[in-house]
Amino acid sequence: MYKIMTAGPSQVRENVRNARALPCTNPDIDPAFYDFYHETCGLLSKALHTDQTALILGGEGILGLEAACASLTEPGDRVLVIDNGIFGKGFADFVKIYEGVPVLFTTDYHEPVPLEALDAYLKKDHNFKYATVVHCDTPSGVLNDVEAISRLLDSYGIMTIADSVAGMFGEPLDLGKSRIDILCGGSQKALSCPPGLTMLWVSDRAFRAMEERKTPIRSFYANILAMKNYYEDQWFPYTMPVSDINGLRQALDNFLADPNVFNRHAEIARAVRESVKAAGLSLYLRSGMSNTVTVINVPDGITDRELLKEMAEDYNILISGCFDVLAGKVVRIGHMGESCNRKDVADTLFAMQKVLEKHGILLHCDMKEKFLALTK
Repeated sequence: MYKIMTAGPSQVRENVRNARALPCTNPDIDPAFYDFYHETCGLLSKALHTDQTALILGGEGILGLEAACASLTEPGDRVLVIDNGIFGKGFADFVKIYEGVPVLFTTDYHEPVPLEALDAYLKKDHNFKYATVVHCDTPSGVLNDVEAISRLLDSYGIMTIADSVAGMFGEPLDLGKSRIDILCGGSQKALSCPPGLTMLWVSDRAFRAMEERKTPIRSFYANILAMKNYYEDQWFPYTMPVSDINGLRQALDNFLADPNVFNRHAEIARAVRESVKAAGLSLYLRSGMSNTVTVINVPDGITDRELLKEMAEDYNILISGCFDVLAGKVVRIGHMGESCNRKDVADTLFAMQKVLEKHGILLHCDMKEKFLALTK
């Protein structure tokens, strides 16, 4: 068994696995399941401090990103794509699929989106139906202030789609203090479920925009509007994955029962970065690092593939490489959800150091010991 220390999926607690093994019902016709689903969605809203409608969709987190764009985009709609990372830029692909016109606002990938520059841009051009932004852009680990960004966009009459798949449940996010219209999450990151579910939080304004479209939503499975009245109508547009949702509910209960969750993520993240830098390695980002993932530049003398392969084969630990413009340049340690614990992170730093030393890359300190000294 590998120790999963990737930038998602994360490790899964035993009680979540057990919940996924509970007896199944027929979710299409069992009223008790509609109540259970509805209650679980209510807890998702509670977790993010909002009364916005929460929904659970049967599909990995990317489904939520596409569903948000599919449900809001009509042919010819101008959409502002806030691009300071690979996933941020990737929203343009979804917009184009549904014949919208993506307009990129591109900033330095090493830092969060600068609000002042975005405001200056919007003063000159704010004719957009909605904008897209990523909370934690996982390839670089950059954390954007999506609450403040959404409020700025709202001041110009622009709706916001935000991707917090790798941020929520590891980074504080108060949806009630934002103007985010569709927030997208996934089960497999800091919530620590297996992959397979999307969570969405949808504003009344977003539902109105869907209802007032001049053209039909050009998808069945990615049509958020089809889910709006599921509880009143006792009808889902497709059969819900009962076992996955049972696991999600247990993971959500785990999260809500942990008052120290955000402090733990912050402490572990800070200690990892201080240890990495003290050892003489360098971080990809200059600022704005998410508490869920640390992104490290691959040092001279080894390739990313060698580092990943030997950590897996010699120490049974999986960490992430990267892709697109960061392919071969960085590796990523995920410290989110169940993977955000002192022992597993210490073991990961130990394994990384041993592999580097095997390739003749000598570090300035013992990363594991430095990390343990910085944490409780």
